[in-house]
Amino acid sequence: MMQNKKIPSPWVSLLPILVLVVLLFFTISIFGSDALSGGSQICLLFTTALCTLVGMAGYRIPWKEFECAIVNNITGVSTALIILLIIGALSAAWMLSGVVPTLIYYGVQIIHPRFFLVSCCIICAVVSVMTGSSWTTIATIGIALMGIGKAQGFAEGWTAGAIISGAYFGDKISPLSDTTVLASSVTETPLFTHIRYMMFTTVPSLIITLILFTVAGFFHTVNGTEHIALFTDGLSERFHISLWLLLVPVVTGILIAKKVPSIITLFLSMLMAVVFMLLFQPEVVMEIAGDCTNRATALFKGTLVSLYSATSLAAPTSELGELIATRGMSGMMGTIWLIICAMCLGGAMTACGMLGSITSLFVRFTHRLVGLVASTVGTGLFLNLATADQYISIILTGNMFKGIYEKEGYESRLLSRTTEDAVTVTSVLIPWNTCGMTQATILGVPTLTYLPYCFFNYISPLMSILVAAIGYKIVKPVRMPKTEN
Repeated sequence: MMQNKKIPSPWVSLLPILVLVVLLFFTISIFGSDALSGGSQICLLFTTALCTLVGMAGYRIPWKEFECAIVNNITGVSTALIILLIIGALSAAWMLSGVVPTLIYYGVQIIHPRFFLVSCCIICAVVSVMTGSSWTTIATIGIALMGIGKAQGFAEGWTAGAIISGAYFGDKISPLSDTTVLASSVTETPLFTHIRYMMFTTVPSLIITLILFTVAGFFHTVNGTEHIALFTDGLSERFHISLWLLLVPVVTGILIAKKVPSIITLFLSMLMAVVFMLLFQPEVVMEIAGDCTNRATALFKGTLVSLYSATSLAAPTSELGELIATRGMSGMMGTIWLIICAMCLGGAMTACGMLGSITSLFVRFTHRLVGLVASTVGTGLFLNLATADQYISIILTGNMFKGIYEKEGYESRLLSRTTEDAVTVTSVLIPWNTCGMTQATILGVPTLTYLPYCFFNYISPLMSILVAAIGYKIVKPVRMPKTEN
């Protein structure tokens, strides 16, 4: 029955994508970085409706097939949605317990003018790994580092490039990152399997990046570092800084190394951070709670509010205030909403054969491993340029190539790694992409000004192709012959 179904041509199949691109262009032009608050989601749903209309009217595909495909797609990312909710609570717990402030407090003090750029990259990488968000890292510690860099006489492009390189390294490999979770879930790759496999391309890219920033630092004439003291003093005023708090990331790392399921790992890490928050930062919890009848009630209320809602604390400076602000579970709802809408579009395109039709355009380049990986990288970059959104690009790239990788016999982790190498890190290099616009606005540096210095971001996709050319750690699964009982 399905064999006789008429499938749209590649050019008809590209129609919803082109409509989506146009809609996103106008949406982002009007709303800017706020496009993810609802505008992009409406564009996705409208495109889903168009795709469904074309399939039902032009190709006689019943609505039931669209409904089943959409439901299956959303079901496939249900685990990712749960993880995102836990991540929202975990990020808040890590911040308000003092874990992230402690890491920043000690990390920022290692900065020496000669090694400012490389230290800047390392600090942002660590913070981003711990928070799972490049946006949060750049909007907080990134702003502080821009001030330090300006005081030391660094060109704004160099400082912004080091910040973005480190932040997107952490965003790429952190189990708390929504893009990391999304890439692994779309390609049906276990989260920590995906992260471990990315190390073969991500670590070499970071090493090259750190070498470049180290060399650049030695050619710079240094100025003062008074901003560092102000920042660390503000952190110690606001939080109880203690090395004991580092037990939380240490234990989390052990759980990851032991290959404990991601949901369990993240939940236990959140629980441990909550305990430390009550032990080390009770005043912070009570401040979040507001007026309460007694201390016990305040601690209980403050804990719950910190996990599910956005919070902000009084701070000596606005930069520090932005750093210690959290979003909680509610901060993940925009991403979850976007993912659900994107999966609706993916399901509709799958039901009427559009994804398969578009994929056929790339088949001619996929007979060799290098061609397959290069096609994936090129597609991911094109979708970043076209859709102006990394989440949509990850979903579309993963769905387009999933069948090809399976047909060629390659592991899903190769697709998940290549997708992240191509999409996550390049989104910030595109001026009209939501990431590019956001970071340029936050840092006060035009995208084209910092682009030449974001070494990690354009080395990563090239490294993905290079590793594929070498064939390192790329194997086809051994197909066991069927045995009869």
